Amino acid sequence: MWKICSVCCAWGLLLLISEVRTQSQRRPTFTCGGNITGESGVIGSQGYPGVYPPNTKCVWRITVPEGKVVVLSFRFIDLENDNLCRYDYVDVYSGHANGQRLGRFCGTFTPGALVSTGNKMLIQMVSDANTAGSGFLAVYSAAQPHERGDQYCGGRLVKPSGSFKTPNWPEKDYPAGVTCSWHIVAPKNQIIEVKFEKFDVERDNYCRYDYVAIFNGGEINDAKRIGKYCGDSPPAPVFSEGNQLLIQFLSDLSLTADGFIGHYKFRPKKFTITTVPPTTTTQPTTTRPIPLKYSAALCRQKCKRKGTPESHYCSSNFVITGTVISAVTRGGSMYATISIINVYKEGNLAIQQAGKTMSTKIVILCKKCPFVRRGLNYIFMGQADEEGRGMIAPQHFVMAFKAKNQRAFNVLKNKQC
Repeated sequence: MWKICSVCCAWGLLLLISEVRTQSQRRPTFTCGGNITGESGVIGSQGYPGVYPPNTKCVWRITVPEGKVVVLSFRFIDLENDNLCRYDYVDVYSGHANGQRLGRFCGTFTPGALVSTGNKMLIQMVSDANTAGSGFLAVYSAAQPHERGDQYCGGRLVKPSGSFKTPNWPEKDYPAGVTCSWHIVAPKNQIIEVKFEKFDVERDNYCRYDYVAIFNGGEINDAKRIGKYCGDSPPAPVFSEGNQLLIQFLSDLSLTADGFIGHYKFRPKKFTITTVPPTTTTQPTTTRPIPLKYSAALCRQKCKRKGTPESHYCSSNFVITGTVISAVTRGGSMYATISIINVYKEGNLAIQQAGKTMSTKIVILCKKCPFVRRGLNYIFMGQADEEGRGMIAPQHFVMAFKAKNQRAFNVLKNKQC
């Protein structure tokens, strides 16, 4: 009898440990605002990393111990882009009431560390009726007055060669909730080569959680991104187009891994590049969306929709109906966030979900063909790139969607291809 009891107790203990581990690996949920105290913490927009809701105003009040200041660092930001940040934005204030505004932010640019003058800071996020993105993730910590809130990774690299690595490398895994940015600057007549010696970053088919992203130039700009990497295989060598590269590493708040060490060196501009294009380490495909390279030629053609939903259904990788909640022009293309009404064919389209709300990212290669408007409903039939982002070219099928069309599209869902 005693043996049976011992076995039951041991089994119960194992179940309890398993449940605790499972809970520790669950991604945290973020709510709209709140009063936050302590030496450090994490703040995220409502529903992050899913789409934040429209028509909201969320206020977070941070208080650290007396005699210290608040240092706030944004790890990720994705709000509707506008030069004046008039629609969706995050305001940061020193103090809780009538304090100095330290900045207003929108779009995808990640600002540097923000420091309050006292032990209090206020963050306010506002969204309008018609648009949404993934929101923001930020960490705060208490620091002595006038103490710099510098990151413990990243920096500006100007020597002819050098290395960069994740925090804790190689002793233990990189920490959760970290952003590191290395800005490599070579002389104007040289380019930069980057190689990874060891690489182990949380694996995901679309590198949504932990990843390394590399950009031409000195800014985080999707149009200049060379690649986005995760998994446990080192990426192929990367070469810059000019004399600057930006390497960004981001980890979310759950699972971590060993991390990486990489090396860079300056090369003459005429250096022959014989390597294959950089790839996402989770799948053997190029990471820069290939269609963007030929969109300029496509866009010179006359814009005219051809075919029917039935004729395009089988040839399309994904088929969805949804509302355009944000649309930002970059170069000759339009980058849109779609709040999904219905999914008829998912393919490898990356879909985010926050509660009952689903959304996805779509790039319309020619910004005026097809032309879509924010706030309106459409059916989209197109191809998804290797990162799960929808690509719509002029030859793909897009049309305005109305409730009365629902029955016809439900028939398509049962179509055998």
